[in-house]
Amino acid sequence: MPESVTVCNCTLCRRSGALWAYDYDGEGIRIIDAPGTLGAYSWGDRSLAVHFCTTCGNVTHWRAVLPHADGRMRIAVNMRLADPAVVGAIPLQLFDGFANWEDLPRDGRCITDLWF
Repeated sequence: MPESVTVCNCTLCRRSGALWAYDYDGEGIRIIDAPGTLGAYSWGDRSLAVHFCTTCGNVTHWRAVLPHADGRMRIAVNMRLADPAVVGAIPLQLFDGFANWEDLPRDGRCITDLWF
């Protein structure tokens, strides 16, 4: 379980409603999917590919386009797709991805506080 999930206010995250849990591909996070079940979108000079379900369109995760210097690929999964009973108590980390690209102070809320 992640220590926290990130709530970002950038255009993509606001529109998808994503709650991101981060790690490295194949380490703390492994994506296992059948061929053709996921699509990916990357735009401009961005360093991320955003993946989505080809059936329902939900954003499932993003993966870095290029590896870190150590060869590992950063990845994040959308915790909105998880069972609320399992992840509800995870604290929220607010992130201003729209204007300042910085973490904001935690306000004590957790995932359950966003589901009503």
